[in-house]
Amino acid sequence: MVGFAQKNNSFAALQKVRRAALPAGLFAASFTMLVTAFVAPAPALDAPAARAPATTPLPIFKNPRAALRAGLESYHAGDAATSVTALRYAAEGGEPLAQWKLGRMYAEGDGVTRDDAKAYDYFSKIVEHFAEEEPDPRERSMAANAFVAVGLYLRDGLSSAKIEPDLERAFELFRYAATYFRNADAQYYLARMYLDGVGVKKDMRRGVNWLELSARKGHPQAQAVLGRMMFSGEAGGGAQKARGLMYLTLARDAAAGGASEQWVAESYAKALATASEAERKAAVSLLEDYLRERN
Repeated sequence: MVGFAQKNNSFAALQKVRRAALPAGLFAASFTMLVTAFVAPAPALDAPAARAPATTPLPIFKNPRAALRAGLESYHAGDAATSVTALRYAAEGGEPLAQWKLGRMYAEGDGVTRDDAKAYDYFSKIVEHFAEEEPDPRERSMAANAFVAVGLYLRDGLSSAKIEPDLERAFELFRYAATYFRNADAQYYLARMYLDGVGVKKDMRRGVNWLELSARKGHPQAQAVLGRMMFSGEAGGGAQKARGLMYLTLARDAAAGGASEQWVAESYAKALATASEAERKAAVSLLEDYLRERN
């Protein structure tokens, strides 16, 4: 197995994520209750009978993997409360998939109250784990997405979750996920940091290279930025209007259509309005070739 330091020497800064991650301790209260239930002394025989309030017994799981299965089953059955209890047990037992699922749930407010601090904590545990361990092939996508998630938290910071911006570490996280996992999101965010000179010295050539890698994987935002730059000639080597319009067409068709993606549609419309008839026909031909190769 290739060691983490051997995979990417410049990624040593990633280890500082441990120091940035919030303390876990998510099960302290539940664990205390469980221990108390087993060790608390029984009431004296002559004490007046007291009716204990009805409580739901705490679930007991055979092991973290069993808790993971139970948590996922409860989640898909729509029982968020039971799901969270089981997933927490599995996450504390070192199950990365449970950590990932809880991170997503807290980040999106899915079945729980949104809590970015908890989401960041769970995603950070995955980053720590896979910074040292080779992921199973089935875990690569999940691991890469966790690196990207922590990178975004550190790139932007979040005062409500007491997460301070750290552009250097965000860059390292994106670069690792982009190179080792070949993750399209990481490649796009890394490209933007190079293009904007944020967290790293501005480098248009490297930025465009990372954009191309992400765009070829079908990343809509990467396709839109790359297409716009090719159409205008900012990508280098002179304007490539037909190829730029091809990427903008792909991005327009793939974008979700929400308000945050309105710039994609606007970029496409602007390029289409200024393209000549010959450039439009060439873009259609390139698009057909692109789709044929992908299929």
